Amino acid sequence: MWVRELSLENFRNFENLQVELSQGVNIVYGDNANGKTNFIEAIYFCATGRSQRANNGRELVRFGQLEAHVQVIIEDGKCRSIDAHLFRDGKKKGIAIDHIPIKKLNQLFGMLLVVIFTPEDLRIVKAGPVERRAFMDMELCQLSNVYYHALRQYHHALKQRNNLLKTIAKSKDSTLMDTLFIWDAPLCEYGLKIMEHRAAFIEQTGQIARDIHSSMTGAGEELNLTYRPQVTDPSQYEERLKRNTTRDIALGSTSVGVHKDDMGFAINGNDTRIYGSQGQQRTAALSAKLAAIEAIKSRTGRMPILLLDDVLSELDEKRQGFLLNHIKGLQTILTCTGVEDVLKKAEAEKIMKMENGNIYANISSNGNISRKEALK
Repeated sequence: MWVRELSLENFRNFENLQVELSQGVNIVYGDNANGKTNFIEAIYFCATGRSQRANNGRELVRFGQLEAHVQVIIEDGKCRSIDAHLFRDGKKKGIAIDHIPIKKLNQLFGMLLVVIFTPEDLRIVKAGPVERRAFMDMELCQLSNVYYHALRQYHHALKQRNNLLKTIAKSKDSTLMDTLFIWDAPLCEYGLKIMEHRAAFIEQTGQIARDIHSSMTGAGEELNLTYRPQVTDPSQYEERLKRNTTRDIALGSTSVGVHKDDMGFAINGNDTRIYGSQGQQRTAALSAKLAAIEAIKSRTGRMPILLLDDVLSELDEKRQGFLLNHIKGLQTILTCTGVEDVLKKAEAEKIMKMENGNIYANISSNGNISRKEALK
């Protein structure tokens, strides 16, 4: 699987752009605020139907324009296409596969498998549980339509239950408490399914991450990933919900469930979030991301696309070398500010310079521009 072509129209700072990509490592370099992250974001959006940094599609439409269009052409045994239309006026985004509109987002997941790695991901160990849940959810949604459905149904029930809790608190109508079971049932049903998938994913990914981390540290450290569900005994899920009813009404939100889950990182038995150095935290995060690639490959038999957004500048020489050696065989889109240092370590098949929303192809592989061809 690889992205052969990316086309953008009025997406972020791009007016009109069409770029052919190589099957190996593609480097996009240039100064900050020229569109490198937007380039990565467009591919990620076509794979997941969402942005890794924007809350809604309106933010992705170029300033002064009413709509945007993104298209990727994929080679995966045969040529496939994914088209996305975004609208500034709040109209629902439209996504089509091979020019046939899809009705549900789960029809998109798995069409284009991606793993994205940003400087923010390097801080996943130190960050809060929200980021770690997002890591589990995004990889699992790509791997399982069952998981995506369960997650969507769970959050729908959670929203409705929270609304009911607020109504009870505001109206002081105790009879409404008898209707909470309507939403407790789906929270338990789908919550248990989510827990099962998350536990299996962390077990598989943890084994791979342990080996990767050991190689990266010369067998000097042992990394363990653990799933930390808030409800440790699944048989008590419904009981925990009922026990916290009074508290939930006071808070206006549900305090028990998989929306409170976390995952743990431990090096040599010590909690890396608390006791790990910055270098250890980054190595652990890198190991987890690389393990996600192997997990996707193992479960699907297909290699995902790797999106590296200015990550190398955040890693030391040793970790840079390990990452670049590990991604051989993957189509990689790598962004950076300076290309010379990267070229000493990466075997790039295509080098492009980003400048003011335009991309220029670099035919040379030695870092010197031998010919610039505007691809606008």
